[in-house]
Amino acid sequence: MKKIALITGAGSGIGKTTTLTLLQNNFQVVLCGRNVEKLEQTLAEAGSAADHGSCIVADVSNPASVLSLFSTVASKFGRLDVLFNNAGTNIPSVQFEDISWDQWNQVISTNLTGSFLCAQAAYQLMKKQNPQGGRIINNGSISAHTPRPNSAAYTASKHAISGLTKSIALDGRKYGIVCSQIDIGNALTPMAAKMPTGVPQADGSVAIEPTMDVQHVADAVLHMAQLPLSVNMPFVTILASGMPYMGRG
Repeated sequence: MKKIALITGAGSGIGKTTTLTLLQNNFQVVLCGRNVEKLEQTLAEAGSAADHGSCIVADVSNPASVLSLFSTVASKFGRLDVLFNNAGTNIPSVQFEDISWDQWNQVISTNLTGSFLCAQAAYQLMKKQNPQGGRIINNGSISAHTPRPNSAAYTASKHAISGLTKSIALDGRKYGIVCSQIDIGNALTPMAAKMPTGVPQADGSVAIEPTMDVQHVADAVLHMAQLPLSVNMPFVTILASGMPYMGRG
């Protein structure tokens, strides 16, 4: 029987590649995002495996939208085995004192509140389903460990994801709900397109940074998703090996 997986932000980048990878590896995948055209394009690229995908438009930062999303999943499939909390956003690099309320709220609402709302709804479904339990995978970031310059909103949101991951993993133990986090550095997606041309460093210089094929990230998520619920990988870091993570700052 196919496992049921829900991927937020499935229309582009890491979410898109992970969706295609899970579809090609015997998962039934629910694609979630705000743009139905992008979701349908992702599904179209799955070929014959597209028969095992379903597109649902939802805004993860909106509680009513998330409730509707998970109600649909529950009614259509009866259960959820894997949630990949992937949807995220960022703002242009801006000095701390110049971050506006709207910019701060945009990042926190999507990256943190959206992850909380989806994880909570998944948790509630996983707790009551039979057999009980499931796996929640949160998309963290290298920024969950250490910041880039002028990135306070994004960095704060990703540090908070680490606390959310630990809390869900602890509270979910008695229900067979496993929670983990994948922290990703410089996967070549549109969000990282500027890396090969140079990005600001902590010492004020601008440096070209190496990137990695986003497929490696999707393969890591697939591995985590295929593990039995008796096994957890609480924190996984995957990055382009030459990027200045270890020496950042």
